Amino acid sequence: MKTYQITITTENGRLDKVLSEQLADLSRSQVQAAIKAGRVQVNQVPLTKAKYAVQAGDQINLTVPEPAPIEAVPEPMALDIVYEDDQVIVVNKPQGMVVHPAPGHLHGTLVNGLLAHGQLASINGKIRPGIVHRIDKDTSGLLMVAKTDLAQQSLSQQLKAKTNLREYLAIVHGTIAEEQGTIDAPLARDPRNRQRQAVVAGGRRAVTHFKVLERFPGYTLVSCRLETGRTHQIRVHFQYIGHPLAGDPVYGPKKTLSGHGQFLHAAKLGFTHPTSGQWLAFSAPVPTIFATTLAKLRRQAAGEQSLDSK
Repeated sequence: MKTYQITITTENGRLDKVLSEQLADLSRSQVQAAIKAGRVQVNQVPLTKAKYAVQAGDQINLTVPEPAPIEAVPEPMALDIVYEDDQVIVVNKPQGMVVHPAPGHLHGTLVNGLLAHGQLASINGKIRPGIVHRIDKDTSGLLMVAKTDLAQQSLSQQLKAKTNLREYLAIVHGTIAEEQGTIDAPLARDPRNRQRQAVVAGGRRAVTHFKVLERFPGYTLVSCRLETGRTHQIRVHFQYIGHPLAGDPVYGPKKTLSGHGQFLHAAKLGFTHPTSGQWLAFSAPVPTIFATTLAKLRRQAAGEQSLDSK
């Protein structure tokens, strides 16, 4: 068993919400299960009501079973492979798929499918073999994967040197007045919510370049080029400038576009081939829900323009 001890200071709200925000390695559903099982004590009294409102000074103990060891096992699945040779694979990850196994996502990840597909580099460990960079579960688009250790080293060095290309398409809330811009704001774990990232003084430098492609009533379509690749970088940066991503369940507003998560797609990817030295560039169309939503926004914009022109 693993035990957590928390003293409430300025936090407020439901017991399950506060605990899941403070404990980065536990999800809200895991916290709720622990409460239901009687493994949560508040001021040494077992509490089974997740809706209990925490108060300043509360001493909370939570005990959970040690997590089962995580393994990456081959699982045959359909993969959208854009390019492959003896060194690298470029895959178009669908929205909703996790990149590699993690607590709560032990199966059905991209790594599970890639292991069933063939050889992957070994130097990145058994859980993330061949993975050079990641995108969030609900972000779709292109990833480069290393099949050999040589390729892993080369592609990782290109990321570090910022010589590769990673370009995203995103629908954000509001109308961005500028035609283009750069967001240079350091990121770190949010001190008020351990499961989120935030702009924090002293955090790791993060730089996102963006360009406005289209404007719609209440929304803007932008292309984003990553100079750095921090966790949730685009999502946090656009929230920081007041234009959170549409559909983002963590950093965006509740009233938003209908979908299956944030409207963010890794549309373009480029890198130097590890052995040939050739520059390779790839693109992937946005998923159906993204394309359908864009078409709807364009119709709305055309309707407003027709009204304005009368």
